[in-house]
Amino acid sequence: MFVLGNLIAAVAHIIDIALTVYLWIIVIRAVLSWVNPDPYNPIVRFLIQVTEPVLAPIRRLIPLRGMGIDLSPMIVLLGIVFLQQFLVPTLLQVSYHFR
Repeated sequence: MFVLGNLIAAVAHIIDIALTVYLWIIVIRAVLSWVNPDPYNPIVRFLIQVTEPVLAPIRRLIPLRGMGIDLSPMIVLLGIVFLQQFLVPTLLQVSYHFR
C-alpha cells in the first residue's frame, strides 16, 4: 500500500506546484493590467488565454468592473491559497495513512 501513498503524495506536490505557478500567472496578469500592455504581445496573449477561463465566470458573478475595480484576480488568489492550505495537506495526510 506504500505505493498508493507515494502516488497520492506525488499528486499533492504536483498540485501544489501547479497552484503556485497559476498564482504567479494571475499576479503577473494583474500587474500588467495596470500598465496597459500591447494586446498583440505573445506573452500578454498567453496570460490572457490562460487566466480568462477562470476570471470570466467570477466577473459575471461579481460585476464591479464597470466601477473600474476588478476583484476577480483577488478572489482567484484567495481560492488558490485556500486550496494550497486545505487540499494539499489533506492529500498528504491521506498519503501518510497508506504508508
